[in-house]
This record gives sequence, structure tokens and C-alpha cells, in this order.
Amino acid sequence: MQMRVIAERVGIAVGTLYRYFPAKTHVLVAALTREFHRLDEAGDWGVGASTPVERLERLTAQLHQRWQCDPLLTEAMTRAFAVADARAAAELDRAAAVIQTLLARTLSGGEPAPTDLHIAGLISDIWLANLVAFSGHRASAADTRDRIDRATRRLLSRAEETEVAKRYF
Repeated sequence: MQMRVIAERVGIAVGTLYRYFPAKTHVLVAALTREFHRLDEAGDWGVGASTPVERLERLTAQLHQRWQCDPLLTEAMTRAFAVADARAAAELDRAAAVIQTLLARTLSGGEPAPTDLHIAGLISDIWLANLVAFSGHRASAADTRDRIDRATRRLLSRAEETEVAKRYF
């Protein structure tokens, strides 16, 4: 993907594109943030299922479907997110905050508590690490999905055990 092609697709001059996005990484991270916003607006992921695991499974099924629809775009966005330098820090922080909040609201079924945000941050790290492996062709789509799902279930299981232990000890 080249900046010239992006500029042509959106109907602007390359110089104008560079004025708003100093590098391709910035464009890709901004596109990723937009996709997270679209996903957030597409459904109320925090309702409709009785447990946090069921709600998260509904959301992650949608996420899995989306990243597998266009593996080349997923690869480009994942690489951009993983290798962006300090110049793209603000865009990266925005993207991370959007997905973390979406995951946390899904887990909590409403307004997330600090614990929900912490767990959501860990889940987003699990996703990123596994999508980097997928993008580097070190894992198939099926293996990537399995790894994400297993790690997420394990994390939620441990979090639940910890919450129960806090109540009784």
C-alpha cells in the first residue's frame, strides 16, 4: 500500500494526505481506530448474554470474522500498530483506548470498573501478540483464533477465581 494510492482512492493530493498523516503507519492506525469505533457502534455488545464470557464470545466472534475477511488489511494494520514509532503515539493511544473500552464495557455489561479496564487491556494485548504472529506467517488463522480464545478464557477464569477468593478471604 502506497500513500499515492491512498490519496487517489480518497480523491485528494498526496501532499494533503501527508499534511494529516506524516506516514503510512499513521493512516493505518487511524483506520484501525475508525474500525474499532464502527464495531462499537454496530452493536451493544454489553447486553443480550447473561455472563461476561458469553458477551465477550459474541464480540470476539465478530472480531475474528472481520480480521479473517481481509487478511492483507489485517496484516498491514497489525504491523502498523506493532511497529509505529513515537510520532504515532497519540494515534496508537486512541486506538488502544477505543478497543480497551469496548472490551471492558462488554465484560461489565455496562459502565466498566477499573478491573474491567485492566482485564480488557490484557485481552487486547493477547489479540495484538497473536495477530503479530499471524501477520508474520508464524500462525494460521485457525491457530491464531484458537490461541486468542484459549488465552482469553484462561484469563477470565483466573480473574473470576481471584474475585471469588477476595470475597471469602
